Amino acid sequence: FLTIGILIAISTNMNYESVAFIDPGTASLLGQTGKIWGLGFGVLWLREKLNRKQSVGAVIAFSGLFIITYQGGDYIQFGSLLVLIATFFYAIHTAITKKLGNEIDFVNFFFYRLLTTTLFLFLFTSVRGTLEWPSKTAWLLLLLVGTVDVSISRGVYYLALRRLSLSMHTLVLTLSPVATVIWSLMFFDAIPSNQQLFGGAIVILGILIASIRKYKME
Repeated sequence: FLTIGILIAISTNMNYESVAFIDPGTASLLGQTGKIWGLGFGVLWLREKLNRKQSVGAVIAFSGLFIITYQGGDYIQFGSLLVLIATFFYAIHTAITKKLGNEIDFVNFFFYRLLTTTLFLFLFTSVRGTLEWPSKTAWLLLLLVGTVDVSISRGVYYLALRRLSLSMHTLVLTLSPVATVIWSLMFFDAIPSNQQLFGGAIVILGILIASIRKYKME
């Protein structure tokens, strides 16, 4: 739990620090490299094997992920390095959780995951002298974000990880940019570009190829 807590805390800190050097859009784009790290840990460290159709599906899904998130620009910057390291640390924590966490009661696991991560984030912020008491409005925002983005989102994340291999878990997560496009359309009337629609269709096709084959085998 200490290892998981410090890995997540370092990753979180680096992600927030990166936007001081690069724009959030670029940071979000580079954050997709975490899926490559995750697939690598699943295959190389946990010795998970993808059959031929799953491998083809993975290639197609990652191709779609690249298309939907690609932007022209110069990414060789300090902020870019922070994002890449942050996603690497987060992928390590996911691999450790998959390898060692399945036998731990889920409620206990999730409680101590949140506790250790919070303690390390509090420690990092205190040592840097950047800790501030939130305003009333900020407390409401933190409560909303903590409930949706941390408790619910991460809870579902770890439940899915218990039921899927790390490799398949990572492949399913390539759908996240597609979901982002859909949410943007629903809440902000942001019409997807042809590039985003094309990339999203390829991602969905790759996931279907990989997952349908998996369930047939089971």
